Amino acid sequence: MPKITLLFASLHVLLMLVLLAPIPRYRSSRKIGLGDGGDKVLTRMIRTHGNFIEHAPFALLVLALLELCGLAPMWLWGFGSALLLGRMLHAFGLSRSGGYSFGRFTGTVLTWLVFLAMALAGLWLALR
Repeated sequence: MPKITLLFASLHVLLMLVLLAPIPRYRSSRKIGLGDGGDKVLTRMIRTHGNFIEHAPFALLVLALLELCGLAPMWLWGFGSALLLGRMLHAFGLSRSGGYSFGRFTGTVLTWLVFLAMALAGLWLALR
């Protein structure tokens, strides 16, 4: 059983809920039912959640596959931790500013590096 991935998937679900929870409250307070209503704050909230949804599920799927294929736990812990940190940094940075921010930039780079490292690990496992 992929227990390491289960832990990181669970932590990512909690982060997803943190990103998602403010959106309906904000919509209700501004009476915006669908879309962003041209509201820049809501647009950023939606994109922060959306960017998370675009990246986290596929990364967690690859992490699970690596775990099922027997990648050493040390690597799984490293990938899972770096991915979670990257997603947290990105969400924090993007939720504060639509422009450049340390969190957004660093979170993006870290997430992409995790994707690359997991892809290489997957190729190594699949081709050995």
